[in-house]
Amino acid sequence: MSFQIAIDGPAGAGKSTIAKEVARRLQYVYIDTGAMYRAMGLYFAGCGIDLDSEEEIGRACGGAEITIRHVDGRQQVYLNGENVTEQVRTEKAGMLASKTSAYPEVRRKLVQLQQEMARIQDVVMDGRDIGTAVLPEAPLKIYLTASVETRARRRFLELEAKGSPADLAEIEADIEKRDYQDMHREMSPLRQAEDAVYLDSSDMTVEEVVDEILKLRRQSE
Repeated sequence: MSFQIAIDGPAGAGKSTIAKEVARRLQYVYIDTGAMYRAMGLYFAGCGIDLDSEEEIGRACGGAEITIRHVDGRQQVYLNGENVTEQVRTEKAGMLASKTSAYPEVRRKLVQLQQEMARIQDVVMDGRDIGTAVLPEAPLKIYLTASVETRARRRFLELEAKGSPADLAEIEADIEKRDYQDMHREMSPLRQAEDAVYLDSSDMTVEEVVDEILKLRRQSE
């Protein structure tokens, strides 16, 4: 029987970094939900669908099959049997995902695919509503967060390391705005599942957070 670890939390909490490392250590499959939305965007573009037509988008959803596999330790994304791992990383794929992910039918289709993958293999999945909407029956749910100040400082240091100009106060304001939007959106708002473990990483290293989740996994046996 497969085991699912659901990690939810606000933007900048380090969910993807933590989820990938937990999956690597446990040899589970990390399900990159963002990559799936990007692949779906590529599918619509390849079919010549009008991205402004919710009706056309809804009709086309049924023809997309997206899966994620790990080959030699690397995540591979497949769209209708074709490996689109490189394409999903492009700026074009990101813009297509941003444009089409707002449609309810797209979300319903991808949630269905994510649930199917989680039924047949051990997975770690992160997002805003994994434990509440995508994998509500997951045996281990984590709500990973950190203070706005901590998340802003982490982002500031990332940008600084890349040589990009950054304003700490502006980043904090953006994070607060994003939190509000995520928590008040109409479809599947960000919230902690009742049975999720609350984990504040403000004063923890990545290694400490990963170790804590691995300990919780062992305790769940």
